[in-house]
Amino acid sequence: MRNIKIWFIFIITTVAAVSFGYNSYDLSFLYKDEDVEIEIDEVILPTLYYNIPIDSLELAEGQVRRNQNLSEILTEFNVSHQDLHLLSQRSKDVYDVRKLKAGSRYSVIHKNDTLKTATHFIFEPSLAEYVIYHLEDSIYAELISKEVEIRERQIAAEIASSLYNAVLDQGASPLLVNQLVDVFAWQVDFFRIAKGDRFKIIFEEELADGQVIGIKNIKGAYFEHWNKNYYAIPFNTGEKVDYFDEDGNSLRKTFLKAPLNFTRISSGYSLRRFHPVQKRYKAHLGTDYAAPTGTPIRTVGDGVVLEAGYHRGNGNYVKIKHNSNYTTQYLHMSKIASRIRPGVRVKQGQTIGFVGSTGLANGPHLCFRFWKNGRQVDALKVDLPSSEGITEDKMKRFRLISSEIKARLDTLNFQQEEKFLAKILK
Repeated sequence: MRNIKIWFIFIITTVAAVSFGYNSYDLSFLYKDEDVEIEIDEVILPTLYYNIPIDSLELAEGQVRRNQNLSEILTEFNVSHQDLHLLSQRSKDVYDVRKLKAGSRYSVIHKNDTLKTATHFIFEPSLAEYVIYHLEDSIYAELISKEVEIRERQIAAEIASSLYNAVLDQGASPLLVNQLVDVFAWQVDFFRIAKGDRFKIIFEEELADGQVIGIKNIKGAYFEHWNKNYYAIPFNTGEKVDYFDEDGNSLRKTFLKAPLNFTRISSGYSLRRFHPVQKRYKAHLGTDYAAPTGTPIRTVGDGVVLEAGYHRGNGNYVKIKHNSNYTTQYLHMSKIASRIRPGVRVKQGQTIGFVGSTGLANGPHLCFRFWKNGRQVDALKVDLPSSEGITEDKMKRFRLISSEIKARLDTLNFQQEEKFLAKILK
């Protein structure tokens, strides 16, 4: 009799439990042969901001002001100096809180109370990553990289005004301009780009949150400059990836074409030029590049610093010996780069100083001088020697790669990307 009561209580309890949970659980398995509609509770997902749930919190966004630091920002959100000090100590190996750049945007997640106590501070040091400073129970910082997408693109354009504008007109990032200049720095004089010069590029973009954050590499390029055609084929020599023409000759020369990026030649090499300061005619055995004060000046080739100092006429200057045949000199700097002094070895493209107007100069510019075999010559007319090309044992593999890339470049139509741009702007 007692067992019967226990079973009766068990059955009643089970029925009640099933009835109570009817609206929350899928009971369709009980009605396999019947057409029964089962209501399921709607699942409400939390609102996420940088993967942080913020439904019960508030969000404040701002922009770093000039000379503003993290302490000044967070004290407005009830973060104590003790916690700020602790955060500075624990985050120094992740991201230096002193490196907040003026103009950069930030976000503060805080409690919905009168004190607006901050729970998180978020800052993006670059388009590719962000830092979260956790300010609640456990104070710490983490640097998080965004998911990066790689997208291949190809553009072809004719230059109407400048290379920079032509690249942007195709909807490409200005980051591509610098890379293209580096590839053809030995063949194309980018200070003398002519209307009608043309280029084609196959390249890979890096994107994060739909924004271009970098150019991964240039997979092939073509440039028409002053009626001369140049191809750039990337090839891994075993030591590094470098660029070669379609026949396997290196595009790298011993020297860069110019010691500055994107400016203009204000005065060329001349045996008789009217000096703007001394007001008389005299020889000008150099090339003047007009550029804003502070523009980095790069050495056009590897070498050893012969002189670095000040001269009444030259202002701050640096002179570099590249080998037994070639020497270059850079005048009128606003300042010489740190650690640049006589005897120091420098690498091609290394910054050695900054544009200024020291010495006999009436405006910010660089006077660039070039010696060949002990004689000062016109840098724009020097026939520069080439670096090593593809070795014979790698030539067969190179030719296969070269023919494929060249074929792709040759099929690109110069109007192709212009039509694409017009289409997306409609």
